[in-house]
Amino acid sequence: MSAPIRPAHLDLESLLEDPTPAASLRCAQPAELRALAGELREFLVEAVCRAGGHLGSNLGVVELTIALHRVFDSPRESLIFDTGHQSYVHKLLTGRGRDFDALREAGGLSGYPSRTESEHDVAENSHASTALSYADGLARAGRPVVAVVGDGALTGGLCWEALNNLATSDRPVVIVLNDNGRSYDPTVGAVGRHLADLRDTAGTGPNLFRALGFPYLGPIDGHDLTAVEEALRAAKEFTRPVVVHCVTGKGRGYRPAELDLADHLHAVSRPGPAGSGAQWTTVFGERLLELAAERPRVVALTAAMLRPTGLLPLAEAFPERVIDVGIAEQHAVAAAAGLALGGLHPVVAVYSTFLTRAMDQVLMDVGLHRLPVTFVLDRAGVTGEDGASHHGMWDIALLRTVPGLRIAAPRDAGTLGSLLRQAVADDEGPTVLRFPKGSAPADLTAVDSRGDVDVLRFGKRPDVLLVTAGPLAATGLRAAVALEHRGIGVTVCDPRWVHPVDPAVAELAAKHQLVVTAEDGVRGGGFGTGLAQLVADAGVPVPVHPLGLPSRFLAHGSRAAILREHGLDATGLTASIQHLWTTAELGGEL
Repeated sequence: MSAPIRPAHLDLESLLEDPTPAASLRCAQPAELRALAGELREFLVEAVCRAGGHLGSNLGVVELTIALHRVFDSPRESLIFDTGHQSYVHKLLTGRGRDFDALREAGGLSGYPSRTESEHDVAENSHASTALSYADGLARAGRPVVAVVGDGALTGGLCWEALNNLATSDRPVVIVLNDNGRSYDPTVGAVGRHLADLRDTAGTGPNLFRALGFPYLGPIDGHDLTAVEEALRAAKEFTRPVVVHCVTGKGRGYRPAELDLADHLHAVSRPGPAGSGAQWTTVFGERLLELAAERPRVVALTAAMLRPTGLLPLAEAFPERVIDVGIAEQHAVAAAAGLALGGLHPVVAVYSTFLTRAMDQVLMDVGLHRLPVTFVLDRAGVTGEDGASHHGMWDIALLRTVPGLRIAAPRDAGTLGSLLRQAVADDEGPTVLRFPKGSAPADLTAVDSRGDVDVLRFGKRPDVLLVTAGPLAATGLRAAVALEHRGIGVTVCDPRWVHPVDPAVAELAAKHQLVVTAEDGVRGGGFGTGLAQLVADAGVPVPVHPLGLPSRFLAHGSRAAILREHGLDATGLTASIQHLWTTAELGGEL
């Protein structure tokens, strides 16, 4: 095969049209590369502000990523980005620029590395602190590997478990430390302080990496293409793991990001119509602040996500009662156990998908001791554009296995406040509050309440009992109205606590001929499974049919589109219930 013809002048347009742009990069002159870096930043600002996604982190790695692709031969030499949201430039330099208009859209480019998208993506590394473990394993398997670790990932314990092994390895691994001093906020703890010391002393002072036995190159200006490239070429000559410390600026080259000291425009949202209600996260933060003012025992923990999880108001009012542990979910949960053992009531605010990293601590450190810890899971259910690794669809099925743990799913802002109040007042064991990304729907008033269970409407006939989890209540009500027009009476109830389900639901089930549940989590082992067991244990001879998400990894797309695809919108629920009811009337099996 003949070598690709290099354009007379390397610019962004020619690079985006080139299926193998790295070959052109290696032939380019320094002035061309500097101009290209500027063009890449302009492209990122326009594209990411239009599509939504991670902006600041990618603006910070433009020169670094150019240098990586000039020095290393991807995919033969594996490049792993940790966290993976800083991989947009990598995508542009590996022949995916023409597809960038569909970034984070259904069927388009993922916002993270994706094995199904390109051979240049080794792993969908969207959760932090995993790259060094991947790198250790790849090196042991005989693959040359470069791990780019940044955006606070080094605060995660898994990084240090990997470094413990890599430091004594005789296999070549290039560890590029992308030190921008932050994740969402400035990097917390001794790691952040040590990196700052290395920056201040130009690497001549005490050095933890050298103390562990790593050759150390740096600190290097991560925006000086020549310096970065020289350091990477030197690192490539080592026959054992080496650390290259690059200092970069998050949001580099885009003035609004550089001036945004809160998170340097870590991520931007896709423009669109405003939601009709307040954001779930905002409501949680406001209600937690109110409860903390009433209850001095309430403290909160976050894993490097103070603002995204709604804890900023509490941190501003009571800074001594909010703890940021860095990207360390396991430590956050185990530390919460310690706080509870000390007589406090900790609230651990975390994205649903990230709590799965700490399931052992939830089970054995909190659950085993029946400690009063409240977990608040933001982005529960289908999150949308962030894709398979970020959907919070596993939480109910996993957490139902923890003895003594209770799970609440608010249907609207009003029930979020009341359920949070119940959770932090519970000193008998762990509690969980889960809600999705986006705006909360309008408050729904119950027409009847039985224990913890709210009945939202009674059917004209006691045909079907539809039991919904959380915000699917509004969807269930729309489906019930449509089914009434078709002659099927549907009662809709919201159990509020989806695990364990109040026995009052079994009493309602006994008055109907069919029970259907709906949840935005995996169907197998989820809320519907628990309700079916409750009804069976109560000896109620009524069939229960759970509706939910399949137990497989779902691609990125809008939350509404994904729910619709899996029959969890009003039209889908209507069709499913009508089919089940018709089958039941004809004597078929449900």
